[in-house]
Amino acid sequence: MHFFKGMSMDDFKEERPSDFEPIGDILGRALQNCRRDPDIELTRIWEHWRRIVGETIAENARPAAFKGRLLIVHVNSSVWLQQLQFAKADIIRKTNAEFGKILLDDIKFKIGVLE
Repeated sequence: MHFFKGMSMDDFKEERPSDFEPIGDILGRALQNCRRDPDIELTRIWEHWRRIVGETIAENARPAAFKGRLLIVHVNSSVWLQQLQFAKADIIRKTNAEFGKILLDDIKFKIGVLE
């Protein structure tokens, strides 16, 4: 079947990348291009998330967005949302310590897609 004279379906196939890249790396680079200079460090939270919260939490909760010094974190269930409410102050403290300055004042946990 031809869509255009002289062209076949093979001419329309997309090339797919051979290697996948972690979404945190992609988001970090994208946000670095969009945010003001003082907020650039906030985007680095994606890179440091596993070290800050540990493997178990990182598998069930991921940073999703920023609103000023508020970090929005998506969690995969209401159980994790409840559990992380108790750990919120510790996560804020560890995040700020990781960067050696106050980057976060608060975290809001929401049930959402983990990317």
